[in-house]
Amino acid sequence: MSVPAAGCLIFAFAVLPTAAAPRIAPESCQASALREERLASVSPRGELALTSGARTILDGIHWPETEPEATQAAAHLAGLWGRGLAISQRGEVDRWGRARIDAVAEPVLETDEPADLATGLVAVGLAHADAGESDVFCRTDLIKLEAEPRRDRRGIWREPVLAAGDGPALATHAGTFIIAEGRIVGVGERAERTYLDFARHAADGLTVTVTKRTWRIMRERGLTAATLRGRLARVRGRLEVRRGPILEIVSADMIEVLEGERALTR
Repeated sequence: MSVPAAGCLIFAFAVLPTAAAPRIAPESCQASALREERLASVSPRGELALTSGARTILDGIHWPETEPEATQAAAHLAGLWGRGLAISQRGEVDRWGRARIDAVAEPVLETDEPADLATGLVAVGLAHADAGESDVFCRTDLIKLEAEPRRDRRGIWREPVLAAGDGPALATHAGTFIIAEGRIVGVGERAERTYLDFARHAADGLTVTVTKRTWRIMRERGLTAATLRGRLARVRGRLEVRRGPILEIVSADMIEVLEGERALTR
């Protein structure tokens, strides 16, 4: 192992988000031992090919679905080609054979610090924090990093956050990853699902469905039907349209109750 790469691995222990895991880190958040890699290429959809032949994606982010942000995100990571990476894998490979990884690039200068790839993308507004299909979000640190680019309307935040109470506007985004804000006007608890309504009628606004397990976790955090009604919330995920726009929350961290924060919707 080269001296710079060895230093990358050493410093990465201080940079990789071990403290960012949920309150009690489940097995799916336990990262593998660090290993040295190098970046070979970045696909337009955010797949990182490593020189070892491994196909990977960064854990905890949603790659931009819009242009020019997707191209900019790929260019941002392309600047790391040839630099040593300290990576660790979380969980098993996905259905496409890709490993979810945390990755830290070695410093260019001795005075530099190692750069966490996911952190860098989110901080400049070129990726959203996202749990994906997992019901556990291991990179909760990334959500706070969205605040600055969202405030400055940079990158993927250049357009206002969608209004959760505007059903017709939401419907035009069917099939895409969205972030929406609005006030929860109703909460319906059922045996297998809980429904968070952002409008009185399904077609008029967003309905968020919460799985039984996730609702239990939310209640443990103090987010009950009584405490959520009337609250301003931000939600994220892939939007579907049935009777109206609907979004399923699998991870409890994909809904944020906003305290003292101004809504960014139109």
